[in-house]
Amino acid sequence: MTAASRLPSWRTDKRKTAERGYGGAWQRARLAYLKAHPLCVMCTAEGKVALANVVDHKIPHRGDQALFWDVSNWAALCSAHHNSDKQMAEKSGRTRTTFDTDGRVVW
Repeated sequence: MTAASRLPSWRTDKRKTAERGYGGAWQRARLAYLKAHPLCVMCTAEGKVALANVVDHKIPHRGDQALFWDVSNWAALCSAHHNSDKQMAEKSGRTRTTFDTDGRVVW
């Protein structure tokens, strides 16, 4: 069992956001990523245009810092997709959506 697998789920983790790795360095990286990838990849796949405001980890990092900072594991999402479709998919255990090299959802 790895150290990351022993960490509580982010849903039940009582540590502060910065203590979980989402401090100043993450905020700067997040803003830069959203500037480079301004549209929600899930909306784009549905033929819609919506600004992204969340940088999602396509594969949940569960505390693994290498996976946390792996830019190829990031996807730009709008709040609606991040807080609904993405969360339902993770909770249900469905196979993760795949993304192309530009970070777009491949259905």
